[in-house]
Amino acid sequence: MWSGDPQRLVDLDPEPKSRVEGGGQAGPTSGRDHGNLSRLRSSSLEIKEKEIREKGSEILREQLDAAKRELKLKDKECERLSQVRIQLEQELEELTASLFEEAHKMVHDANVKQAAAEKQLKEAQGKIDVLQAEVTALKTLVLTSTPSSPNRQLHPQLQPSGTRGAYRHVRNKSASGTFPSLPGKPEPSSLSIQPVTKEDREMDSVLYAEFLMWKENPSVERSSAFLSRTYREDIGPCLSFTRSELSQLVQSAVENNSLTIEPVAMSTLPMVKASAVECGGPNGFRAAIETKCALSGMSRLCRHRIKLGDKGSYYYISPSSRARITAVCNFFTYIRYIQQGLVRHDAEQMFWEVMRLRREMTVAKLGFYLTDQG
Repeated sequence: MWSGDPQRLVDLDPEPKSRVEGGGQAGPTSGRDHGNLSRLRSSSLEIKEKEIREKGSEILREQLDAAKRELKLKDKECERLSQVRIQLEQELEELTASLFEEAHKMVHDANVKQAAAEKQLKEAQGKIDVLQAEVTALKTLVLTSTPSSPNRQLHPQLQPSGTRGAYRHVRNKSASGTFPSLPGKPEPSSLSIQPVTKEDREMDSVLYAEFLMWKENPSVERSSAFLSRTYREDIGPCLSFTRSELSQLVQSAVENNSLTIEPVAMSTLPMVKASAVECGGPNGFRAAIETKCALSGMSRLCRHRIKLGDKGSYYYISPSSRARITAVCNFFTYIRYIQQGLVRHDAEQMFWEVMRLRREMTVAKLGFYLTDQG
């Protein structure tokens, strides 16, 4: 049982219908209450809807502001990337322009160098042609000079005293084709040799075939039939002197192109005996010193000496020995020119020049050589 103040009862049922059913009565008061409750409910719903709309609007505004801020950041980033792209394009254009300019400069420099090289090549070829012409002319002068009919251009002492200059040799490795000596002493070269006005020749097919085989692969080795025959028939006999040991050293030096032949001053000659011979000097005489030839061992007028390679020893040689050595040197010089591609003649012209040089060795080994006529 419950007792209490009925004024304090709380109506837990929001609907008026429950109270009518429980009390069994309905009246005007309950209808008004029902209307009030409906109004309250609608007003509360409106308030809630308003609050919801306000909150939704606020959230949307915040999202809109955030989107605007993000768009501004993206605009700034796009602007920065656009500037970077513009800068890269400018740098690429500058780099392309510089590369084209550098390539153009390199092509221009290459063309200039090529033109200069071609010009130098033409000049060098012209000089080679001039030198070959000079060599040919000198060989012609040498061949046309004999003891019975000397060439005045090769022997200045035969010219008038007003135009004659001092004749002297220069130091060389491959000696020239002229072999001056002191006059006044009989030598085998003093024999009269009649000048040849016309020379007939006939090519030996065996010798020519051997030369052609050697020319295909030119070398100074003795393995080829051409050089083997030349050594056997010409070089060996021409450089075969009484002093055999020194002869072998001379031949090795000639083969290696390390032999030096030079004229000597009279004061440096080891004196054996002195005599006065007519020479056409200032007083009409000059001293001629006779000494032993290091190769033949005979007393001769030795006006030249040889040096083998870098050795410090000098060997005094007679004119005949010098002629034999220089003949072999001339032969080796010419075949080296062929080996190096410096001879611009056909095979037949080269062959006849080689035969001429072999003839010089043959004549020299027999004791014939050119002399000055005092």
